[in-house]
Amino acid sequence: MMKSKIINKSSANENSTNKYHSLSRRIVAQFCVFTLVLSCFYSAFVFLAMYALEDSFIYTTMAQEAQLMQEGYQQHQQWPIPRHHYMKLYLSKESLPELIKVQLLTEPNAGEFFGEQGKHYHLYALPKVAPEKQSDAEQAYLLAEVSEMLLVRPISGFLLKAMLVVCLVLIIIACTIAWLLGRSTARPLQRLADLVDGVAPENIPDKFAQRFPNNEIGLLAQTLENTLGQIKSALIREKHFTRDVSHELRTPVAIIKNAVEVYQTSHTLDPELPQQQLLQQQLKQQATDALIKRISDASVQMEQTVTTLLSLARNEHTSVAKSSVNLLALVEQAVIDHSYLLANKTNGNLVEVLVSDNTNVNLTLQPGMLKVLLDNLISNAFQYTNAGEVLISYENNQLVIADTGSGIEASIVDKVTELMVKGSQSTGYGFGLSIVKRLCEHQGWQLSLKSEQGTQISVRF
Repeated sequence: MMKSKIINKSSANENSTNKYHSLSRRIVAQFCVFTLVLSCFYSAFVFLAMYALEDSFIYTTMAQEAQLMQEGYQQHQQWPIPRHHYMKLYLSKESLPELIKVQLLTEPNAGEFFGEQGKHYHLYALPKVAPEKQSDAEQAYLLAEVSEMLLVRPISGFLLKAMLVVCLVLIIIACTIAWLLGRSTARPLQRLADLVDGVAPENIPDKFAQRFPNNEIGLLAQTLENTLGQIKSALIREKHFTRDVSHELRTPVAIIKNAVEVYQTSHTLDPELPQQQLLQQQLKQQATDALIKRISDASVQMEQTVTTLLSLARNEHTSVAKSSVNLLALVEQAVIDHSYLLANKTNGNLVEVLVSDNTNVNLTLQPGMLKVLLDNLISNAFQYTNAGEVLISYENNQLVIADTGSGIEASIVDKVTELMVKGSQSTGYGFGLSIVKRLCEHQGWQLSLKSEQGTQISVRF
């Protein structure tokens, strides 16, 4: 099964739905998030460091006391009494307070314990003086109830609140700095956007990049200046090209039309010629008149096509006046003009052309535009239909041209209206449907294309 595609003018609507993201707001948000994360990590580090310093001071004091007690034992062969009132000596694990023994069962290597009524203990195992005479049960322990020495834990709530206040102050400062930084960064970008937004390239001042700072923004402005300069040069070349084409093509077309008119008004038969010779001259005259008429029709068509293509190139919407035109008449003319494509079929199959009666309507539009549209669509239908029929109809303000040809290849169906895209069987240059698409966009017509069994192209006016 072949793919199908509907082409419409929705790109502008899709672009308009994209949300605008402020660079200044993003800078402020990122600064605030960064400051919040950094403050949290720093506060946690300070809080843990204060706890660690407090514990380190207590353990250092206990280690010094244990060293003095060990020296006293070595001198007097008995343990001295601890110098600090909050420390007690226990000669075995069994003699420790019940609270400490219970916690040691689950955490044998623990050195810090929490008791009732906010009491806090630190345990220090004294070095064994005579390991060969003592068992593990006779290990001496120094236990300190240090709740009176604690400085950080009693004020931990206050510290947390203070750190929270400091964090909020830092966030406010960061927001202010980020706002100033974002404003100073976004202001030249906004000036650059205002400078190039909606302004024709030929109206943009020269060397505007010099107005911006010599940083990334200045580099962007310089890049835009170079790009817009190239676009400006391209537009000038295109304007010169369309002007030259207008002159060089319209002039020979006008000459052809004038020559045809001169021939038609001046070329008459001499009535005094013999009857047989006069009859021969009349037959030749009829053949010549038919040929001249084809040349005249082709010159008129060429003139309309040139006018239409130049209007597309210049993006002119009002240069060609709209008028009431009969759709059926233009369809029949396009069918006649391109009927040779059906006569040249090598397979000998018959292709039937069906023009619906509902095409007999009058439309108010630019005749040249409609003529170019019909010529491209009908010639494509004739060229790529080897058997079957080509149906041309009009209903609900929509022109439909459907054929029973081979259809569009699946590999190019999504981009067949792009410039120079054509199928493997095409003998053209891939311009036809591209011109049709541009013409529809120019006139505000809606183009849709489906390719399943054959091809169906619809144009809604």
